[in-house]
Amino acid sequence: MLIRIFVIILFTSATLPSVAQISIPKGFTPLFNEKNLSGWHISRTTHQGTTPGCSVENGTIVLKENPYGQGGILLSNKKYKNFELYLEVKIDSFCNGGIFLRSTESGQAYQIELSEPGGTGALMGEMLRVSKGAQATDRAKIWKQNDWNSFRIRMTGDIPHITLWINGVQMWEVTEPVNDFIAGAIDGMIGLQTHWSATYAPNVAEFDMSGSWRPGGAHRFRHIAIKELK
Repeated sequence: MLIRIFVIILFTSATLPSVAQISIPKGFTPLFNEKNLSGWHISRTTHQGTTPGCSVENGTIVLKENPYGQGGILLSNKKYKNFELYLEVKIDSFCNGGIFLRSTESGQAYQIELSEPGGTGALMGEMLRVSKGAQATDRAKIWKQNDWNSFRIRMTGDIPHITLWINGVQMWEVTEPVNDFIAGAIDGMIGLQTHWSATYAPNVAEFDMSGSWRPGGAHRFRHIAIKELK
C-alpha cells in the first residue's frame, strides 16, 4: 500500500504544470527563471542610483532602495523592438517605480508608472519627453489592492504603438506622433525601476522626491515573460 501511494505521488508531481506555466500566457518565453537574476543586470550609469536592493525571494524579484534614498534600474540583458510583455506586479503603497520599455543602459525609456496611490498604469517617459501620454482611467474597477495584478504591454513600430492591459482589461492604446528617443532608437531593454527619494545635491529642495519611496517598502515582480513580434 505504501509503495502504491508513493508511486501515485511521484506521477502526480511529474504531470502537474508549474505555477509559472499556468500563469504565463501561451506563446510567451520566460524572462525570469524565478530562481536568480540570470539574464538581468543592474544599470551602473543611471541617475536613479546604482545599488538598488535586488533579490529573488520565493520566486519573485523584490526591489527596494539600498541604501534608503537611492534607487536604481534592473535591466534585461537583451534588447527588444516589437514585443508583448507579460508580468505580475505587487507594489507596496507610497513606493514609486515603473516598467521601462526600450530602455537605454542609463534608463531613458517609455515607462508604465507603478505608484499607489498615484498614477499606476500611466504612460510616461523617463529622461524622455513623451509626445502622447495616457492614463489608466478604468484601473480602479479591476485593481486588486495590496495583491498581485497582471500587466500585459504590446509595443511595436519604429514610431511606437503601445497598448496596455491590466488584469486582462485594456486600459489604453496609443500611437506616438513621433519616435521620442533623441537618437531615434527603435529597440531597448526591459527595465524595472526603483525610484530614488533622496539626493546629495545642494539644490535638493528644488526637486523634492522624498515621498517617492517609504522606508522598508518594496515592489515585487513574478511570471515575467515576453513574446517577440515581427
